Amino acid sequence: MGVAVIEAALTTMPQSPGVYRMLDAKGDALYVGKARALDRRVRSYTQIGRLPERLRRMVSETVSMEIVTTHTEAEALLLEANMIKRLKPRFNIVLRDDKSYPWLMLTGDHPYPQIAKHRGAQVRKGSYYGPFASAWAVNQSLTAMQRVFLIRSCADTVFANRQRPCLLFQIKRCSAPCVGRISTEEYDRLVTQAKTFLSGGQVSVQKELAAEMEQAVEALEFERAAVIRDRIRSLTFVQGTDVVNPADLRDADVIAIWPIAGQTCVQVFFIRGGRNNGNRAFFPAHARTEEPPEVLRAFIAQFYDDKPPPPQILVNHALPEQELMAEALSVKAQRKVAILVPQRGEKRQVVAHAEVNAREALERKLAESAGQQKLLEGVAELFGLPAPPERIEVYDNSHIMGTNPYGVMIVGGPEGFQKSAYRKFSIRSAITPGDDFGMMREMLTRRFSRALAEQGTGTSAGTMPDLVLIDGGAGQLSAAQAVLSDLGVSDVKLVGIAKGPDRDAGREWFHTEGREAFQLPPRDPVLYYLQRLRDEAHRFAITSHRAGRSKTLRTSELDQIEGIGAARKRALLNHFGSARGVKMAGLRDLEEAPGINKEMAQRIYAYFHPGQRVEGVS
Repeated sequence: MGVAVIEAALTTMPQSPGVYRMLDAKGDALYVGKARALDRRVRSYTQIGRLPERLRRMVSETVSMEIVTTHTEAEALLLEANMIKRLKPRFNIVLRDDKSYPWLMLTGDHPYPQIAKHRGAQVRKGSYYGPFASAWAVNQSLTAMQRVFLIRSCADTVFANRQRPCLLFQIKRCSAPCVGRISTEEYDRLVTQAKTFLSGGQVSVQKELAAEMEQAVEALEFERAAVIRDRIRSLTFVQGTDVVNPADLRDADVIAIWPIAGQTCVQVFFIRGGRNNGNRAFFPAHARTEEPPEVLRAFIAQFYDDKPPPPQILVNHALPEQELMAEALSVKAQRKVAILVPQRGEKRQVVAHAEVNAREALERKLAESAGQQKLLEGVAELFGLPAPPERIEVYDNSHIMGTNPYGVMIVGGPEGFQKSAYRKFSIRSAITPGDDFGMMREMLTRRFSRALAEQGTGTSAGTMPDLVLIDGGAGQLSAAQAVLSDLGVSDVKLVGIAKGPDRDAGREWFHTEGREAFQLPPRDPVLYYLQRLRDEAHRFAITSHRAGRSKTLRTSELDQIEGIGAARKRALLNHFGSARGVKMAGLRDLEEAPGINKEMAQRIYAYFHPGQRVEGVS
């Protein structure tokens, strides 16, 4: 089927640059590739004898093809990276990176700009600096910027309602512009210095502060001089804490890959304005036969799909089609982007440092995996499984007297917690307060009905677990067994974990079919592992319930009033402080609220006071 499908597609295949997708019977992408000439590249898949086994299997599963033409091969490369990251085809090298990266933001729409951490689209007017590797890295920089430049970090609504300086002013991390402790001109100078520093002008800022301190001393303004001295000390501390801070590297990413036993780690250091904004380790999914340069090329293409590339990218391996990659990134950034493989000097030392971090991160991961395998072997022996479990599913639920009920499923296995496979179940049926059995029945019915429907499709939902852990005792286990029996699922091991006396950790009782309830020795490593699984499910259930409850709480009686949309609701809540404040407000108070005319005020008042006659409202 596969070769015939490809040959049929070739009859209308253009010779222009573009991206092709090979699709399976469900319409899911098996592989996404780019080509300078689509016809020539796709034709190579018909020569089945020359393909490795992995690609022969891919071709055999192909039932249709789709193409998108582009103007240039560089555009095709960018589109290929976007599709791979979005579709996650099984036969591609895939970067597992679903996190947005934090930035530092200096707002530009307020007389006294705010410095804050920012994620997501950069739609607010202002200056953005980053990205940073983690929330920890950006928080460290935010604290340092407050200490050195005394710029406010409070939200505009808080700023507008301050009557006296906050604690940050007392600990010398803010200049208190909210209550006039600093002039607009002086604050603007602080903001200018901060922008200069974040753009790489540390030396000029330090010289400027030193000159200011000398002027203050000469003018006998010793208190002001002491403040500037503290700022200089903080600035020196910030400059001295960077691990990677080469003098001739201003804006760059340092990317190094390290392979061990068919697995790879890619370590990325973010250098911005001559400072180290932190580093992160990535473990791309790929076939064991893939060579490091090819993995690194795929990683870089996908990594910059949703973030701007810096002017320089330092790598430890020459990339296949390196010039094309640099051209594609330059198109994306709308300026020149250079990809360099340093051979000597300070830049080579920085890359070598990233290599060491990549190797150590991968060694730690492999060591953890080896330890994890021993634990899974212990679990298999404990519960009589034929082999160490590849997929363990743990179920728990959370509610308050039957309100906002949520059930959850977490997944563990040889690679640890598989968070991409976690699932939340908003309980749809009417639940009697305290009916945990009913919640468990609905959750398992939905999960395993879908698993049976999608079994054999290769999707996570269609994968059956080797072991299912239920938070509960014999009653919960019996309810779970009834559900699986009704569905005809007989090859999944079910275990209930009941809390011990006084809910003490370490004294749990384990319930499973064909065996009396039992406990494990208090310091058994397998017991610790099972507790960790149970606790992770409990954590996920609590956070899911809280998120659902807060979403419910965000809806209020205001949503029921005709003519009250999101903007008016926000204006009312900001003006009166809460929905209760709106409810208690008088008609005149409502009329004076921003964005509320007389007719709307009468309508709101009438809604909350149905027994009173209000003029103009029927």
